[in-house]
Amino acid sequence: QVQLVESGGGSVQPGRSLRLSCAASKNIFRSHAMGWYRQAPGKERDLVERITSGGSTNHTDSVKGRFTIPRDNAKNTVYLQMNSLKPEDTAVYYCNTFPVREGYWGQGTQVTVSS
Repeated sequence: QVQLVESGGGSVQPGRSLRLSCAASKNIFRSHAMGWYRQAPGKERDLVERITSGGSTNHTDSVKGRFTIPRDNAKNTVYLQMNSLKPEDTAVYYCNTFPVREGYWGQGTQVTVSS
């Protein structure tokens, strides 16, 4: 059984940065790609960015050049470094494997970007 816990969200002004954390109860990074997902108000939950076990990343066009996924294998933690935040980034952010495993969804962490 794997538990994923998201943290680090908050309320910030446009243009600022946040770093979200996803702590895993065991190291699964060698066997699974990891992804960050978000669900904005009134929208479906979508993939934002992912990182493979080898460290390669892919991201959606909406966050290209702004978001990255640092990883600390010793802490069983992946991060979502979010720079140049925009109001449209407002959402609840979740981590999971890629492809997702339904039982791995946590509570998520709220990110609100507004003036």
